[in-house]
Amino acid sequence: MLKTMKNAFAVKDIRNRIMFTLGVLIVFRLGTYITVPGINAKALTNVASSGLVSILNTFSGGGLTNYSILAMGVSPYITAQIVVQLLQMDIVPRFVEWSKQGEVGRRKLNQTSRYLTIVLAFVQSIGITAGFNALSSLNLVNNPSLKTYLSIGIILTGGSLFTTWLGDMITERGFGNGISMIIMAGILARIPTGVHQVYVEQFVDSNSSQLWSGILYVLVLVIAILLIVAFVTYVQQANYKIPIQYTRRLAGATDSSYLPLKVNVAGVIPVIFASSFIATPQTILMLFTQNHSEDTWYQVLSNLFNMQATGGMILYTVLIILFTFFYAFVQVNPEKLAENLQKQGSYIPSVWPGKETEKYVSHLLMRLSAVGSLFLGLVSLIPLIASNIWGLDESIGLGGTSLLIVVGVSLESIRQLKGMMMKREYVGFIRK
Repeated sequence: MLKTMKNAFAVKDIRNRIMFTLGVLIVFRLGTYITVPGINAKALTNVASSGLVSILNTFSGGGLTNYSILAMGVSPYITAQIVVQLLQMDIVPRFVEWSKQGEVGRRKLNQTSRYLTIVLAFVQSIGITAGFNALSSLNLVNNPSLKTYLSIGIILTGGSLFTTWLGDMITERGFGNGISMIIMAGILARIPTGVHQVYVEQFVDSNSSQLWSGILYVLVLVIAILLIVAFVTYVQQANYKIPIQYTRRLAGATDSSYLPLKVNVAGVIPVIFASSFIATPQTILMLFTQNHSEDTWYQVLSNLFNMQATGGMILYTVLIILFTFFYAFVQVNPEKLAENLQKQGSYIPSVWPGKETEKYVSHLLMRLSAVGSLFLGLVSLIPLIASNIWGLDESIGLGGTSLLIVVGVSLESIRQLKGMMMKREYVGFIRK
């Protein structure tokens, strides 16, 4: 990875893309420290490690702790994307039609996602502000009134749209997926705070007799992180090679040609989708905290969308599994893949071209997605279970999700850098 980065900095165009990406991330980080007017940000100190705050902090780079103008992060946009993609599955005919129109249709769907983002961001921002302010121990809003809540909602909605725009700029002019890069940057920026928190809890606040238990705790935590990183890296890099044969000799084609499919086809997108999908109902429920906190329906829904509760863990795992299967078929469309193979005059040995190839690839994707969903669910769930059993900080329980995102996005970014360098070498060779 270090060698790839070194070689990338030697190329002016790629170096400019990297520096542009870093510049955008710096702007994003500065924005997370600008507090929303009329808010007492220190009021959130006591709940900074709660489940909802931890999830939203993941998507806002710690912006919610400071209750910054970017506190909502990219969570509303991700939720909007999920809804729009689900509606393309023969639910809304117009969306289905747009999905088949290529680039023009993609732009229309993206525009729809933007409009839906505005609605979700506004509802979530008011919901979370009113919910936190309703807690008896907090005085989040200095002068609570309808005008104040509306202004806060507009500011946070604008911040969410600005964060989404920054992500689009990274995708267009930088390198890597912009939204994923922003999420990863937010997670990495919180590491020093997490390390300091563990240090204070284990060595500063504890007495001398607990010193060795603190050292053991840190040692086990470091080993667990390293093992998860190694395991995630290994699975994310694993490929299943589909052998391909050609009916006619093509340039560069050999008898050993194959089509690689990642074992975890969907990458870390299902984890991001599931986390965002869990956070949205939680923020909306906060609108009803003051008047309905004792109602049965409120308690049931609160436990269902709480990732630290048993019901929430089960729902989170189910969502990861569903999104893994869903996004795998979005990434690799078996129908288009079979069509492209047929156009290239190639086929999979022992499989008839056309419909049979489509069925074969679909069956293979189902098997790979089963492994991928088990892998993602396991890595995300084990830290949450460990957090409940040993009473660890809730933010540590979400560490599996954060590690999955960081490792997955890092691998994809390095892969894209290698692709850009390889493309440049081919272009240089052709020009010569």
